[in-house]
Amino acid sequence: MLLPSVPRTRLRPADRPAVGTPFGPLTFGTTLGNTVLPPLPEELFELPSGCTVARWVRPAARVELLLTPYDPDLDPEYWEPLTDCRAAVWRIDVLAPIGRVRFSAELPARLPEGAVADWNGGQALAAITVEDDHTRLTVGGNDEEAICGAALVGEAPRRWTALADEVYARSFTTWGVDFGNHHGMSWTLPPLQPGDHCELPVVAAWAPAEAAERCANTWSAVMPSPTVLLRHVTTRPTHRADAHSAG
Repeated sequence: MLLPSVPRTRLRPADRPAVGTPFGPLTFGTTLGNTVLPPLPEELFELPSGCTVARWVRPAARVELLLTPYDPDLDPEYWEPLTDCRAAVWRIDVLAPIGRVRFSAELPARLPEGAVADWNGGQALAAITVEDDHTRLTVGGNDEEAICGAALVGEAPRRWTALADEVYARSFTTWGVDFGNHHGMSWTLPPLQPGDHCELPVVAAWAPAEAAERCANTWSAVMPSPTVLLRHVTTRPTHRADAHSAG
């Protein structure tokens, strides 16, 4: 469960959880085996900081999605200011064996005219960047190496650390990150067992295109772990007015 000790207020789900970006809403999806979870969550909660947690419950698993504003730690001497930055933490708690779990974060299939999307990853980072003449948006999360590393710090099942050999040999075939048409990403996870949990981060940052070109500030903003994002939520001042944007 995400942030079990933080008080929360139950809301009535009315919209699909999403992050509003200059290129359209970034929406999220989960597939458990052959079951696609509905876009509208079964439960929705607001935290004192204004963040939200959506929840879906199935016999095999409980899935939660936290959406929050995020202020990345970018040194102003080197990085120009971002226009905005939003983050998500996806978590699954497993109740029965699941052979295949897929989580996705996607921008609209049709981007605004003039926008170009491409892969923009790096070591331990899966990322895409979308830009036009005015704005650059980067969306980032864990690549396969980072998923194995997450197992070392309790963000994924410990046994996944052994999968690093597959990553370095480029021999993994049943799990990993798919960039599709570069409008987003999907993560297919290794099999999960009862008692397992996994947390994945997604961060979207955007800035004026000229500034991002000079200093790559959007790329540098999208690399935190779920632990960092959850700590940010618990230390963020209470403020109900800037809850997440839903597309």
